[in-house]
Amino acid sequence: MSTTSWFKGLALAGALLAWGAQAQETIKIGAPLALSGALADEGKKQQAGYALWLERINAAGGIVVGGHKRKVELVTYDYQTDEKRAQQLAERLINVDKVQVMTAPFGSGHAKVVAGVAERYGIPIVAVASAEPVHNQGYKNLFGTLAPSVGLIDAMIAMAREKQPGVKKVAVLGRADVFPKVMATTMAEQAKKAGLELVYNETYPVGTLDHAATLTQLKTTAPDWIFVTGYTKDLVLVRKQMADLRMTAPMVTMITGPAYKEFVDSLGPLAENVTSATWWHPSQTYQSDDVFGSTQAFADAVRKKTGQDPDYVHASSAAALVVIQKAIERAGSLAPDALRQAIAATDIATFYGPIKFRADGMNENRKLPIIQIQGGKPVVLFPAEMRQADLLAVAR
Repeated sequence: MSTTSWFKGLALAGALLAWGAQAQETIKIGAPLALSGALADEGKKQQAGYALWLERINAAGGIVVGGHKRKVELVTYDYQTDEKRAQQLAERLINVDKVQVMTAPFGSGHAKVVAGVAERYGIPIVAVASAEPVHNQGYKNLFGTLAPSVGLIDAMIAMAREKQPGVKKVAVLGRADVFPKVMATTMAEQAKKAGLELVYNETYPVGTLDHAATLTQLKTTAPDWIFVTGYTKDLVLVRKQMADLRMTAPMVTMITGPAYKEFVDSLGPLAENVTSATWWHPSQTYQSDDVFGSTQAFADAVRKKTGQDPDYVHASSAAALVVIQKAIERAGSLAPDALRQAIAATDIATFYGPIKFRADGMNENRKLPIIQIQGGKPVVLFPAEMRQADLLAVAR
């Protein structure tokens, strides 16, 4: 063999080795999770949804990138429901672990912080956040599987006026945090536009452990509709203190506690007839070509893995990874800009429902389920094609 041929052979062997190494390279997805602290219940649901997707995609050989399958590694850390720690861990995921794409933690406030880090480094990130203040920062790398909240509030008001025409006075109490505050503010604005009388409109600080004084003041307004926003532990406490003060109203809405099994388990009979809204419900009948295939199959998988009925946190989290998978396959690359463009162009049918991103990265509007706890279970009141029951008044 000539020296020239030998060098050519060596170069070819080197190229093949490099190609083989690239083909076998693991795709790294970073995921800060609240596995302890105030949002641990939601963080563990995210973790379960991610695990179900990861098991299935790796069992199928991984994600196809440029014609070759690569296994997926989900790099996770517990940020302990601490905003500063979430920021620090996002930096670590990008700079130390070298993740190519990320998901954001549950909760709009923490999602906003982590998205800011991802934006600085040009890393695409898919969140579970529906608050517009997260998506109005001009971030080009941020996308979210949850649809906007305004349409949901309008649908609740329309349903209340039709099914409970005696509802005239509304009291709003919201947690002073990104998503709950947006929902409370939107409710106050839309209720007034709908001709309802806003008799109370206040926020409570994050970490409030006693709502008795606030609720006593709210009670004096004699509302027909009590609308409270916050996270599950907040809402459980508010509902218990309402009972202690013997206060109620024909309509009691808590966003988004009744969507969670923990809310019902903690409150028992006090959860009955409390209304809420959700971004997904296991009774939906979506069919898809993702790793789950249908809403029913995903719901069954969650029940088998966790022993619990799934809620929108499980579903929207797993859907975030479906979005990332499909975008990588379409892009044929893990280059950040190519991947960002592919995610932005997403228009797919998933087990979670349709996902198509607006210019601001939010999932397009669609009819979102309004639910009520009846017989210890969340049942769908709206939209009509999903309706399982009619709206019931809260017992006096």
